[in-house]
Amino acid sequence: MTPNKRNDRKLKKRKTIPVMLLALALLVFILVNMAINSVKPKPLNVKYNTAVKGSAFVRTNQALIKQMVENWMPNDIFWPTVLLDNMPNFQLGELEVVRYNVRVLRDNLSRMRTTDKLDMLVDEAFTALANDPYKWWFPSAESKWKRAYEALEKYHRNLEKGSSSFYPRADNLIELLSQYASLMGGVNTRLIHAPHDIREVLALEAEKGAKAGTGVVKVNIPWYRVDDNFYYAQGVAYALNESFRAIRVDFINVLTDKNSLLLVDKILEDLRRCNFEPLIVFNGDPGSIFANHSLNLSGIFNDARQKINSLIVALREG
Repeated sequence: MTPNKRNDRKLKKRKTIPVMLLALALLVFILVNMAINSVKPKPLNVKYNTAVKGSAFVRTNQALIKQMVENWMPNDIFWPTVLLDNMPNFQLGELEVVRYNVRVLRDNLSRMRTTDKLDMLVDEAFTALANDPYKWWFPSAESKWKRAYEALEKYHRNLEKGSSSFYPRADNLIELLSQYASLMGGVNTRLIHAPHDIREVLALEAEKGAKAGTGVVKVNIPWYRVDDNFYYAQGVAYALNESFRAIRVDFINVLTDKNSLLLVDKILEDLRRCNFEPLIVFNGDPGSIFANHSLNLSGIFNDARQKINSLIVALREG
């Protein structure tokens, strides 16, 4: 080999090493960033005014909204977080619960009667939360969540001054719980449809022209969406757990009067049990050595839903 060729090889090697180091550093950055953004949020530490009814509920929803404002991922269009799908689905589950909470706050909890005028601040918060969660710009989802947070902050100040209202009555709690049960029913349906051997199930509503109960829908959830449903359900369970902690504070008199505190504690226990983290979300057959994590979560989730239905009955008849 001539000296010139040796020199050329050495020169190429010197040029290649920095490129490889840069690529390695970039790969490490991407993996670390993705790992950090894949960590599920811890239980909230909400500070509320014990002298103001509704303070715990409003502050809890504000805390959930603040989480979303600080790191909202479903609308990310840049790497590396655009490559994630577990936490974005978890956050979408959180968002859905907050939307249900603020809707009932607007329609029921902040009014004496449903014919009363809407509280404009709560209505503003609800409208902001109705924004497309995937919008990145004009307006971004985060800007709308921030607007909802600020509207709820003004509403909370009005609660402290007595110029706004919050009515922790049994009928209002029943309405809120009924909304939760409806949401959880839809989430649970997505979970139980995860097994790949399910192809046909009875439709919830019969197809047009068919007799009631005879409608059939095809179910074939792709393998790559099984974990989406799993983490969406966990996001719902997380936000419901925080909401029930607030309900236990603001509706303490109603729950005590109806002998339902123990039932609320059991619901909280089930919702906390929904927070487990498999290394990989498997979709195994009943006889497989691999678990079916969707059905495992569904069992706990549905147990919490049945207890919520029992709580509704206790509040109506207790």
